[in-house]
Amino acid sequence: MQINQFFRVLGVAFLLLATPPLQAAPDKEAQRAEVRKSTKAVLKHLYQAQPAARKAVESAAGYAVFSNFGMKIFFAGGGSGKGIAFDRANNKEIFMDMLEVQAGLGIGVKKFGLVFVFENPRALRSFIDSGWEAGAQTSVAATDGKQGMALQGALSVSPGVWLYQVTDKGLAVEATIKGTKYYKNDDLN
Repeated sequence: MQINQFFRVLGVAFLLLATPPLQAAPDKEAQRAEVRKSTKAVLKHLYQAQPAARKAVESAAGYAVFSNFGMKIFFAGGGSGKGIAFDRANNKEIFMDMLEVQAGLGIGVKKFGLVFVFENPRALRSFIDSGWEAGAQTSVAATDGKQGMALQGALSVSPGVWLYQVTDKGLAVEATIKGTKYYKNDDLN
């Protein structure tokens, strides 16, 4: 019985730590401004860590930028984030959210940014309209920087989609996107 109580307390602690503090909800434009601000910060950090990424982002059919927060306590973890997908064809921004679920032993808290680069409009539209789920089936491979639209420092996460992950220490060598769902934020669009 003590083990059950331990896991209940652990679950409650995880929920309390993963839930942002309750506060008055700012209006939509204030929320949008905050997401835009964090998006610019992630891009600035990426361009400092990998200057060639600027050209890749600026020449892509579109891109999406997320600022994320994740936590893992013993066997369970999760995270959340907000971001914007940018569609170059019609110069439109689409506000999006992400949720992450993790399993496995560990402890820690991490804040990181993700920048998805879309080679073609079809990959971008699929990401925006259908959302995107990354799971065990996702293959993540580093690029050699020589073939196709290979992006130096980026990881190929699906056909036509590349990913940069930025941490406090710079550009990440690997991307941890397992068990993650990306979707439109209906309240901000």
